[in-house]
Amino acid sequence: MPERAAVHTAVERLAGRLRSLPQRRLQAGAAAEGLELARWLAREAQLLEFPGREPYEIPDDGLFVVGDQLAVAGNELLRASANDPARAEAVLTEALERMARTAKAVG
Repeated sequence: MPERAAVHTAVERLAGRLRSLPQRRLQAGAAAEGLELARWLAREAQLLEFPGREPYEIPDDGLFVVGDQLAVAGNELLRASANDPARAEAVLTEALERMARTAKAVG
């Protein structure tokens, strides 16, 4: 299972990167990439925490909050992973892979 600390570090690093990007880079696609990842993280967290309930979707609240949305969703996933450790292993591994791809896309 991936270290929870590694997932936390990756989330915080990417969220910080998104927070620091200029508006033109966010508009050029970085915000959309971050929001897509935040939505996936939030969905997986909800599926772990509330199995059987349809997950809510993170709203698009604009370019400048995507970093915060990502940080919240990532931390929620870490908390929810304690509810189903067997399933959480695969989810956290995929989360790290998706964060690496998103970080590369964001620049």
